[in-house]
Amino acid sequence: MKKTKILVVDDEHLIRWSLEQNLKKQGYEVQTAGNGEDALKMVREEQPDLVLLDIQLPGITGLEVLERIKELDDDVIVIMVTAHGGLETAVNAMRLGAFDYISKPFNLDEMAIVIRKALENSALRQEVVRLRTEQSKKFGPPNIIGASKQMKAVMAIMEKVAKSEAATVLIQGESGTGKELVAKWIHYQSNRAERPFVAINCAAVPATLLESELFGHEKGAFTDAKAVKKGLFELADGGTVFLDEIGDMELGMQAKLLRFLEDRNFRRIGGAREMSVDVRIISATNKELLKSIEDKSFRNDLYYRLQVIPIHLSPLRERREDVLLLANYFIENYNREFNKHVKGISKMAEKLLVDYHWPGNIRELKNIIERAIILGNEDTLLLEHLPLEIVAKSSMQGAPLATFKLPPEGVDIEEVEKELIRQALDISDGNQSKAAKKLSLGIDAFRYRMKKFGYLK
Repeated sequence: MKKTKILVVDDEHLIRWSLEQNLKKQGYEVQTAGNGEDALKMVREEQPDLVLLDIQLPGITGLEVLERIKELDDDVIVIMVTAHGGLETAVNAMRLGAFDYISKPFNLDEMAIVIRKALENSALRQEVVRLRTEQSKKFGPPNIIGASKQMKAVMAIMEKVAKSEAATVLIQGESGTGKELVAKWIHYQSNRAERPFVAINCAAVPATLLESELFGHEKGAFTDAKAVKKGLFELADGGTVFLDEIGDMELGMQAKLLRFLEDRNFRRIGGAREMSVDVRIISATNKELLKSIEDKSFRNDLYYRLQVIPIHLSPLRERREDVLLLANYFIENYNREFNKHVKGISKMAEKLLVDYHWPGNIRELKNIIERAIILGNEDTLLLEHLPLEIVAKSSMQGAPLATFKLPPEGVDIEEVEKELIRQALDISDGNQSKAAKKLSLGIDAFRYRMKKFGYLK
């Protein structure tokens, strides 16, 4: 593992030597400089992780060196070393970006603790930046897949909402259409991206617990409230709360949510203090809320408060031009995840995928591609890799399967399959690989059928 590199800058040779020996014993790689000019040269050339910088230096001062180090590389940690009585100067150094300061004469054990704390703090900041970058990439524009006019219209709204201060958004669409992904995209592309995104499924939490989950409770508020609990609204302050399946929220809770939406003020259960938060509320449902309003299961006033910005996600069967885009996107992802090398989809399988009605929408397509990648061994996703329901329910027009007419007396399916294997071998001059491709089968599946029907011993 790469050693942490520390630069010691002090005009006193004995101090430089003492620190160098001590820090090397602690496992650090150590370099030294006796003045500011040499220090800046070493920062440029050696790129240290941390600099121990004496404030009193000949030539340019320690404060000037600090400023110029931060201009060269703001990620370099700088700890100032100051003589007694230099507290005001040390405070100025902190304002200029120093992590901490140590007074002379210093204790080597104390210095070791300050250095360790500084390095841990830096590592934590780098990890936070990495995670935020990953989240931004994960839910960024490349992951919202769609070329259909419906998805282009949705993406245009999403971009406007992300850039706005819109406080409430309502996403409606069937199960599996990607409502939570849209909510996350909006959050991670907005100026709220560095604050929390928290989600709750309103249908999965009992009505008696949902209020506590959202608003929190004070110790002793009810029998099991043994400690103070912050609710999701409080935890997500500055960020986004995603209320999934809002259409299943019971009426009493709807009234409490409506009151919160008026001014973003609330009290924890059992609490007297009113708190205020700044959160964006994105709700989602697969129900037709206008019908729910008619049958008195959803509040009319809450509906209009939630749907300030409405987004409707069309089912996959209404945007078939997106099916293959999504399928190939999932293939790429699962190739990486499972170390597979599927390069594409056979024409027959493509036709079936596009013509299938997709009751489970994108979620169903994703699961089917995952299964096909895991179980298949070929470099092409073939008809045999698709579930039976895809083949059986697909409303194909003009495809070879549609040309078969079942006679009134019926047929022996085994005989039909045997005859197809024979014909495929005949027109391929006995070449098994070519014959397998004629039937959109993998070579292993084709040979299995050859053995089954006695064409291969």
